[in-house]
Amino acid sequence: MKKGGFASELRMKMDYKTLFDAEIDRLGSGSYKWDSPAPEGTIPLWVADMDFRTAPAVIEALERRVSHGVFGYTLVDDGYYKALTDWFLTRHGYSFTRDQVIYTSGVVPAISAIIKALTRPGDGVIVQTPVYNCFFSSIRNNGCRIVENPLIRQDFDDRTFTYRMDYQHLEELTADASNRLLLLCNPHNPAGRAWTSDELRRVAEICRRHGVRVVSDEIHCELTAPDTAYTPYGTVDSDVNQRPEAIVCLSPSKAFNTAGLQIANVVCPDDEVKALVDKAININEVCDVNPFGVVALKASYSPQGEEWLTALREYLFENYRFMLVYLLEHLPLCKVTRLEATYLPWVDVSACGIPSEAIEERLMRQARVWVNAGEMYGKGGFIRLNIACPRTRLEEGLRRMCGWFNSLTNN
Repeated sequence: MKKGGFASELRMKMDYKTLFDAEIDRLGSGSYKWDSPAPEGTIPLWVADMDFRTAPAVIEALERRVSHGVFGYTLVDDGYYKALTDWFLTRHGYSFTRDQVIYTSGVVPAISAIIKALTRPGDGVIVQTPVYNCFFSSIRNNGCRIVENPLIRQDFDDRTFTYRMDYQHLEELTADASNRLLLLCNPHNPAGRAWTSDELRRVAEICRRHGVRVVSDEIHCELTAPDTAYTPYGTVDSDVNQRPEAIVCLSPSKAFNTAGLQIANVVCPDDEVKALVDKAININEVCDVNPFGVVALKASYSPQGEEWLTALREYLFENYRFMLVYLLEHLPLCKVTRLEATYLPWVDVSACGIPSEAIEERLMRQARVWVNAGEMYGKGGFIRLNIACPRTRLEEGLRRMCGWFNSLTNN
């Protein structure tokens, strides 16, 4: 390798579009997305994993750490907490201290530990469906009940749609003393919503009124459209009551494509709750992290990381606009969500008259495109697409998908 390494060469180019356009061969790399069993030549537009190399600053930091050659037990140092707290304060106006942070290996393990800490078997945990599938498993695995507060769909004349919260129903559910927690997805996967401060404030007021604690999964927080703001639930929680009590889960893994490095943080401003969650994280044995996750977070939450992230967001939402135009032209029977955040558009395929689980299976087998069926998110009749890939790959995936759907209507 040349002096400075691969990341230095990337950083010198500073042509992020070229980097994002590059089709990286991930087959044989141990990729869950690419190496899971599928017909040869399948384009995977499913699991939330980007096909882009992470930020050059992250690669360079990891190269330096690897060159050290010793990978023993990891001390999470002051620089880690400073990078984390400075990033959220400066970028999002979200203030918290290192004493309020618990690090762990991922947001899903964190959510499972939080449910263990704050509920008893049989308690209800509220989710706003359709929603991230691991919410369901985390609730079930702790012996709790899934309590659905379905989102309300709103359609537009341009064949797009969005969702809003059903506050009246949420009020009814939180009034039931057996319902202890609300798992909030902010931004929301797969609805694609970046909840506004007014929307989150109503949630906070309702949950406060009835003693329901909010646990907010904010793993997609950096992936909003370039003209769309992310509102940390922790800022709203502080506004509603001077004694904040919500629990917020954060990780750079989605935004910087570093999920395999396994690092996340839980922000607990309530000392008693933090002690309970910390104990549950230790009981679940997800209290240790690896050196690469620590190094990657510090490099991600840096000026160089932020520069790359800005370019990524622009590319992702150019991909979304491309996809939207393509589907509206070539697949007019299917409506598409208005994507405010994430890289995971939600598409209504109910007009096909085929269960979306069958559509997922047949698309993979017959068109060699892998998508996620809506049933796994609690809402059949939809598919979720992953558009975090080079545009040429996205276009080919859309071409195959639309050709398959249109063959149904032509037969």
